[in-house]
Amino acid sequence: MSVNATEAKLYQALHDFFAEQGYELLMDKKQFRKNTATGFVNVIFSVTQYAENDAWIEVHLGCRNQHIEQIAQQFLTDNLLDFRDEANTLIISIGKYNKVKYFRYKIQSDEDIQITTDSIKDFLQTTGFGFLESIKTLADVEKTINAYPSNPCPFLYNQTHRCFKGIIAAKLNSSKHLQGLTNCYVSYLEKFGRGEDCARFQRLLAYLQHYSAN
Repeated sequence: MSVNATEAKLYQALHDFFAEQGYELLMDKKQFRKNTATGFVNVIFSVTQYAENDAWIEVHLGCRNQHIEQIAQQFLTDNLLDFRDEANTLIISIGKYNKVKYFRYKIQSDEDIQITTDSIKDFLQTTGFGFLESIKTLADVEKTINAYPSNPCPFLYNQTHRCFKGIIAAKLNSSKHLQGLTNCYVSYLEKFGRGEDCARFQRLLAYLQHYSAN
């Protein structure tokens, strides 16, 4: 089944299910999205060609905290300008959430679409929607990013971005661990980042030192 055909049937099969939960289909962005007081939560679908008549579907869950991103995107210069208003703050695939490497849904027929959408619905009802509800506030996002600062955060794919967003979230949430997080993320960037990453992070720290939401 082609990518276009797979996407069309996938969205059709899931439309009413998501609508009942308050999510809107944004077909051009390949996602179902629900606005929140701080941004949005979303479920994103990545459909790729596997073979001539086969497709793979990968599903991601995420959120955007508008306040964090408005600051972060000024310093994350590797993001495309057109994408900055759509950037997720947190994002994780179903496979990674369930600790299953390289997990995809393989689609060859209409029967596979039915099996796949049933599986996606089951995951969202039992786990996924609850997870999305748990990352809607600034405090939730800050806790998720900064819970284990010395370890990679599974809820961001780019660990350099994690350092920037984590320290912004900590500042906005008035975290008592701000200095310790700063030291940890500076150390990470010095070890694994590029020189320009360290310089941009220092500029961010200077910005945040005098930043006030009021």
